[in-house]
Amino acid sequence: MNLKYCGKTKDVYELENGHYLLKFKDDVTGEDGVFDPGANTVGLQIAGAGRAGLKLTKHFFEVLQEQEIPTHYVDARLDEAEMIVKPAVVFGDGLEVICRYKATGSFMKRYGKYAVEGQDLGGFVEVTLKDDERQDPPISADALDVLGILSLTEYAQLKALTKQIGDVVKEELLNREIELYDIKLEFGKTETGEIMLIDEISGGNMRAYKDGVYIEPLELERLMNEA
Repeated sequence: MNLKYCGKTKDVYELENGHYLLKFKDDVTGEDGVFDPGANTVGLQIAGAGRAGLKLTKHFFEVLQEQEIPTHYVDARLDEAEMIVKPAVVFGDGLEVICRYKATGSFMKRYGKYAVEGQDLGGFVEVTLKDDERQDPPISADALDVLGILSLTEYAQLKALTKQIGDVVKEELLNREIELYDIKLEFGKTETGEIMLIDEISGGNMRAYKDGVYIEPLELERLMNEA
């Protein structure tokens, strides 16, 4: 295997057959020893975090696969905390696409003058640049187009896929009486230009609540993985 990239929570290896291997690590993002999935730095290690995140990711990707929603997922080896994926070309230096069902988190920080915590947002989709230095700024469809990162046609496809995937995850959580407030996704393109979901879908990708109480990412993975 050829190591291509060392990420905060995953290492990426290129395989001889053209696929890639994602090695999930027990490193988690946060500050001052506190797990925070929205942070841009690794804050601590939690034993078993990588495997738990992969197990939930495997579940969601296989559900999406059954519904013929395009993803980069090929296979997963839980014992080794490894996932095999198809190659993908990212947009620019990477985008994060958030589907928001309820107002919380960074949405409230930006728009709290006009919104209240927990307000229904109906699956509102927004895109941010992956840019730690500038704290992942939001960007409009027109700006993505004029900067050559994503065409307006591609944006429409990205938005539709985001809502479709978000609704699938939302329904899966509702089956466990868990409410999805928001979910963060990443996308790339195949060699033929098809947009597909990449990276992972784990507790650190979303905010979820049960009986009005926020569920920490690792606890969410435990609840979902044990169901």
